[in-house]
Amino acid sequence: MHVHGHGGGGPTRVLKISLGVTLAYIVLLVVAGIHAHSLALLSEAGHNLSDFLALLLSLVAVYLQSRPASSTKTYGYHRAGVLAALVNAISLVAVSFFIFYEAFHRLQHSEHVQASVMMWVAAAGVAMNGVIALLLYRSGGDVNIRSALLHEVGDTLSTAAVIAGGWAILATGDDWIDSALSFGIGALILWSGFGIVRETLNILLEGTPSGIKLELVESSIRSIEGVNDVHDLHVWSIGSETHALSCHISIADIPPSVSERILRDVKDRLHHHFHIDHTTIQFEHVECEVAHGCVIPVGDSVEHHHHSH
Repeated sequence: MHVHGHGGGGPTRVLKISLGVTLAYIVLLVVAGIHAHSLALLSEAGHNLSDFLALLLSLVAVYLQSRPASSTKTYGYHRAGVLAALVNAISLVAVSFFIFYEAFHRLQHSEHVQASVMMWVAAAGVAMNGVIALLLYRSGGDVNIRSALLHEVGDTLSTAAVIAGGWAILATGDDWIDSALSFGIGALILWSGFGIVRETLNILLEGTPSGIKLELVESSIRSIEGVNDVHDLHVWSIGSETHALSCHISIADIPPSVSERILRDVKDRLHHHFHIDHTTIQFEHVECEVAHGCVIPVGDSVEHHHHSH
């Protein structure tokens, strides 16, 4: 068993800086949004609040994932990041529906918007989000960092849209553009939230990881010399990027010293083709009735080779 830690002062320091800057910008958005009567700015505050939670949860997850495995947590704390992402996603969905409600209400009861304030505050947001995105990009490839980076890129784009909306309001005098922008920002939050919910639930339910097709894994193992059959095959995710596999493989009645070559070939194939490193592979040389996890060997004797990585 190998434990992959994602510690390090670099990502942690960047996340802490990003948290502080994002919190300050949320306060600015709320104050400016109320002053300018701009729902788009208040929606951006909600969007940035969701990013603040994402950054905070990423910081917690980086800490938890760096903790070593124990006798009670044999895989360590890989699922901590997954649970953090699920909580964040649910908060995203809630924020988006609140924005939709407010935008619909604002369309029915229009308010004058100070577009110049919108544009200046949004411009500050583009600069801030751009700097944070650059810091996160340079700090490493941990999945939690990449998740936070995607949030910041999305924020930069939506804030840029607010600048364009402010310009359109100045040019046309149509205040409904502010509500239309809010619908767009809400839709962006909802889309990202549902995507994270789907991915995290798949991991928690131990579904086949996205991007991996079970039939391709099976055919790839079957194609290895010495493999007669593959069954009771399972592939799941321990964390967002840590995949595991277990299966039974039928081989000829050969000693373990010879079957070691087949085992090595299977592990190499799984590593290079599917990025799967946590494996539990059981070798058998007789047919096996697939019942309750394939535990009923058919025959007088069976030779097992059990390997856990």
